[in-house]
Amino acid sequence: MNFTYFKGNENVKKRVSSLIESSRLPHAVLIEGETGLGKKTLAREIACALVCRGSGEKPCYACSQCKKALNKVHPDIYEYCAPGSANSFHIDTVREVINDCYVIPNEADYKIYILANAHCMNASAQNALLKILEEPPSYAVFILTAQNRSAMLETILSRVAVISVQGVSPSEGAQYIISRNSDISYDEAYSAVLTFSGNIGNAMDSLSGGKFEEMLSLADAVCKGLTAGNEYELLTTLGALSSSRQDTAALLNMLKTVFRDALAGGDTLSGRDESIKLLRRSFTRKKLLNLFTASENLYGMALKNANQQLLITKICYTLREAAGR
Repeated sequence: MNFTYFKGNENVKKRVSSLIESSRLPHAVLIEGETGLGKKTLAREIACALVCRGSGEKPCYACSQCKKALNKVHPDIYEYCAPGSANSFHIDTVREVINDCYVIPNEADYKIYILANAHCMNASAQNALLKILEEPPSYAVFILTAQNRSAMLETILSRVAVISVQGVSPSEGAQYIISRNSDISYDEAYSAVLTFSGNIGNAMDSLSGGKFEEMLSLADAVCKGLTAGNEYELLTTLGALSSSRQDTAALLNMLKTVFRDALAGGDTLSGRDESIKLLRRSFTRKKLLNLFTASENLYGMALKNANQQLLITKICYTLREAAGR
């Protein structure tokens, strides 16, 4: 299979290629991984490969079917995406999918349904989906994406093939970013991809409008506030994030990398050498581990539908508790 847009994840590519080329792709697939890793991109490439009529490696992106898929106008590829908040993938949408599913394809051999952010389905919506996953029409293929398989019911997981995607190497991610953004340097892109553990989507978001440097400064300020034990300074710093849950998640991801660097020793991934030295002088390894674990858990909370003001208060309290301050 030809992967043009989905980067890294060579093992995933080999597995998907084998299934596509041998016509053994299951009727339902769940692609899991954090936001920004390319789950939807992979889903679209699989959908394109299934409708491709080219004679060589699929998708060819040259045949009429591929061109329609690429332009998101293919009549047999349907894409539904919840906004990302809890229970935002409604049961009515699932019912719409089920009703349409029994209508034969218009042009292709398959009808493909991409259900993005499936982790936002509540139990009722998942149970409704389960009915069609148990006995789907032979031409129907369902591609679900989710941040984590744990958000899905066991009965759903028993009916799907799970594919886990990971981050890419800093060099590959940087090359991808600069190929699409002429105003971003390779070094800037490399640093951002490194900081976000190979997550191209998060790195690109952070680089827009100078946000990456702003987040780095905030991360340094949080480290300073923690080591000083100054609750007011910490709250004031975090107050800059009062209106953006996405920025809060980005900051927590950065902090997670900084705490990991302080804990691990050796070469740093975050590049925040001064903050790392400060953390190592101020905290024991146990407290650094507590901070890393706390930031990881808080990052998961920030990805969910949490009240932003309460989340900031929670971050301040949790980090200070982890630091013993």
